[in-house]
Amino acid sequence: MENLTIHKSAIVHPEAKLSSGVNIGPYSIIDGGVTLGINVQVGSHCVITGQTTIGQNCKFFTGAVVGSAPQDMKHSAEDNVWLHIGDNNTIREYVTINAGTLEGGGKTVIGNNNLIMTYAHVAHDCVIGNHCIMANNASLAGHVILEDNAVIGGLSAVHQFVRLGRLSIVGGCTRIIQDVPPFSMCVGYPAEVIRTNIVGMQRARIPAASMEVLKKAFRIIFRSGLTRTHALERIEKELKMCPELEHLIFFIKTSKRGITD
Repeated sequence: MENLTIHKSAIVHPEAKLSSGVNIGPYSIIDGGVTLGINVQVGSHCVITGQTTIGQNCKFFTGAVVGSAPQDMKHSAEDNVWLHIGDNNTIREYVTINAGTLEGGGKTVIGNNNLIMTYAHVAHDCVIGNHCIMANNASLAGHVILEDNAVIGGLSAVHQFVRLGRLSIVGGCTRIIQDVPPFSMCVGYPAEVIRTNIVGMQRARIPAASMEVLKKAFRIIFRSGLTRTHALERIEKELKMCPELEHLIFFIKTSKRGITD
């Protein structure tokens, strides 16, 4: 294998699949069900276990524990469950990421180009999209979905089965118990929608016209006093549709836990 570097104190199971360019640091453990893609960098004292597949160019910093059994009372050691991590992800110190459960479909999935900071936790059956950020000590309970470009502030906690929409941002120390709408900025205990995520949308190059439509839609949804159903009816009648507004409407209509106010 080309450019494969394994520190002499690391323990790598002979059945683990390692690609070229992999670097495994001191005292780390790689179990037999693990697949590491090209140029994966594993720091010291990391544990990568379970049936875990990791894409190329991912970085794991000191003490990360990845692919461990879900913290679910119904889980059995014989269950056939997985963790899949895509490309170009950075997993910082002491992050914990669990595999899925049979009840939740058997797989925890993390996409590409995500940053998961120190001491963050990703529980069983979570699905994280692309370009997401979890700041220090942010925690996801089971079955949480993060759409692309979602950002969670430090010390925030997300209730199980909650969704965070595309380009949403959650402030630090926030308790999230209902779905966070796309393109929103929210904070609080429990979370409260403050306004649209203007800076995030600008960075994502959302057209100015779409941003203005979303701003009007947010006023109708969160400031008009209308019920969700009547607010959406008014939006569909009065505002010009764009892809971003269509996604916001679909997200709200498909919510099972309700929408953060």
